[in-house]
Amino acid sequence: MPTYEYVCDACEHTFEEFQSITAEPLRKCPACGKNKLRRVIGPGGAILFKGSGFYCTDYRSESYKKAASREKSNGDGSNGSGSGKSSAGKSGSKSGE
Repeated sequence: MPTYEYVCDACEHTFEEFQSITAEPLRKCPACGKNKLRRVIGPGGAILFKGSGFYCTDYRSESYKKAASREKSNGDGSNGSGSGKSSAGKSGSKSGE
Protein backbone atom coordinates (compact mmCIF):
# COMPACT_ATOMS: atom_id res chain seq x y z
CA MET A 1 0.00 0.00 0.00
CA PRO A 2 1.44 3.36 -1.01
CA THR A 3 1.76 6.52 1.03
CA TYR A 4 0.10 9.56 -0.52
CA GLU A 5 0.86 13.20 0.22
CA TYR A 6 -2.01 15.63 0.64
CA VAL A 7 -2.21 19.44 0.75
CA CYS A 8 -5.15 21.56 1.88
CA ASP A 9 -5.77 24.54 -0.42
CA ALA A 10 -7.58 26.41 2.37
CA CYS A 11 -5.05 26.23 5.24
CA GLU A 12 -1.98 24.80 3.39
CA HIS A 13 -1.75 21.90 5.85
CA THR A 14 0.36 19.05 4.41
CA PHE A 15 0.42 15.43 5.57
CA GLU A 16 0.94 11.88 4.34
CA GLU A 17 -1.67 9.15 4.38
CA PHE A 18 -1.08 5.40 4.06
CA GLN A 19 -3.88 4.19 1.73
CA SER A 20 -4.79 1.38 -0.61
CA ILE A 21 -4.38 2.03 -4.33
CA THR A 22 -8.10 1.49 -4.86
CA ALA A 23 -9.13 3.82 -2.01
CA GLU A 24 -10.79 7.10 -2.90
CA PRO A 25 -8.65 10.23 -2.33
CA LEU A 26 -9.36 12.12 0.88
CA ARG A 27 -11.37 15.33 0.54
CA LYS A 28 -11.75 16.74 4.07
CA CYS A 29 -8.76 18.40 5.75
CA PRO A 30 -8.07 17.05 9.26
CA ALA A 31 -6.70 20.44 10.37
CA CYS A 32 -9.39 22.90 9.25
CA GLY A 33 -12.27 20.56 8.30
CA LYS A 34 -12.86 22.10 4.85
CA ASN A 35 -13.29 20.03 1.68
CA LYS A 36 -10.28 21.63 -0.04
CA LEU A 37 -7.87 18.69 0.19
CA ARG A 38 -5.96 17.50 -2.86
CA ARG A 39 -3.50 14.69 -3.47
CA VAL A 40 -0.02 15.87 -4.46
CA ILE A 41 2.21 14.01 -6.87
CA GLY A 42 5.41 13.49 -4.91
CA PRO A 43 8.83 11.99 -5.49
CA GLY A 44 7.69 8.65 -4.09
CA GLY A 45 7.73 5.36 -5.92
CA ALA A 46 11.49 4.96 -5.85
CA ILE A 47 13.29 1.96 -4.46
CA LEU A 48 14.80 2.76 -1.08
CA PHE A 49 17.80 0.78 0.11
CA LYS A 50 17.86 0.99 3.88
CA GLY A 51 20.44 -0.57 6.11
CA SER A 52 24.14 -1.22 5.91
CA GLY A 53 25.88 -2.81 2.97
CA PHE A 54 24.33 -0.97 0.03
CA TYR A 55 27.36 0.78 -1.41
CA CYS A 56 28.61 1.07 -4.97
CA THR A 57 31.92 -0.46 -3.88
CA ASP A 58 30.30 -3.68 -2.67
CA TYR A 59 30.36 -5.26 -6.13
CA ARG A 60 33.73 -4.17 -7.53
CA SER A 61 35.59 -6.37 -10.00
CA GLU A 62 38.59 -8.39 -8.92
CA SER A 63 40.96 -6.32 -11.09
CA TYR A 64 39.80 -3.14 -9.36
CA LYS A 65 40.34 -4.69 -5.92
CA LYS A 66 43.88 -5.80 -6.85
CA ALA A 67 44.81 -2.36 -8.22
CA ALA A 68 43.40 -0.66 -5.12
CA SER A 69 45.38 -2.92 -2.79
CA ARG A 70 48.58 -2.23 -4.80
CA GLU A 71 47.98 1.53 -4.54
CA LYS A 72 47.35 1.24 -0.84
CA SER A 73 50.53 -0.72 -0.18
CA ASN A 74 52.60 1.64 -2.37
CA GLY A 75 51.03 4.67 -0.69
CA ASP A 76 51.98 3.49 2.79
CA GLY A 77 55.65 2.98 1.83
CA SER A 78 56.03 6.36 0.16
CA ASN A 79 54.44 8.23 3.07
CA GLY A 80 56.93 6.76 5.56
CA SER A 81 60.01 7.70 3.51
CA GLY A 82 58.60 11.15 2.72
CA SER A 83 58.09 11.96 6.39
CA GLY A 84 61.66 10.87 7.18
CA LYS A 85 63.06 13.32 4.66
CA SER A 86 60.99 16.21 5.96
CA SER A 87 62.05 15.57 9.56
CA ALA A 88 65.73 15.46 8.51
CA GLY A 89 65.27 18.82 6.82
CA LYS A 90 63.76 20.29 9.98
CA SER A 91 66.57 19.03 12.19
CA GLY A 92 69.14 20.43 9.76
CA SER A 93 67.59 23.90 9.94
CA LYS A 94 67.62 23.82 13.75
CA SER A 95 71.36 23.01 13.87
CA GLY A 96 72.02 25.93 11.51
CA GLU A 97 70.67 28.46 14.02
